[in-house]
Amino acid sequence: QRYCQDVYRGQLASVHSAARNQELQKLAQTYHIIIAPWIGAVTSFRAGQWQSYWEDSSPWNYANWAPTHPFHIVTTCTTLSTRDGLWRSRFCIQLRPFICQY
Repeated sequence: QRYCQDVYRGQLASVHSAARNQELQKLAQTYHIIIAPWIGAVTSFRAGQWQSYWEDSSPWNYANWAPTHPFHIVTTCTTLSTRDGLWRSRFCIQLRPFICQY
């Protein structure tokens, strides 16, 4: 997120519809990204419960989680699969491609 902000003056992408999810999946495929890129969803324990939210503070009104995701163990960030379009929880320290929006 910080790299996206500092270098590109943007935010990690937030996804609010199936159409947008598919658009971002196809965009990543166009660039031949094999490793699932980061999007701006974070899941963490807040106000006594596990919650997912967007880094850009936009409303949480759509989700496309893979089965068994998101994880509710530690705070996790989210990847968008270029193969199936599903989202998966990953440890936030992993180096991965990312989708930045403006």
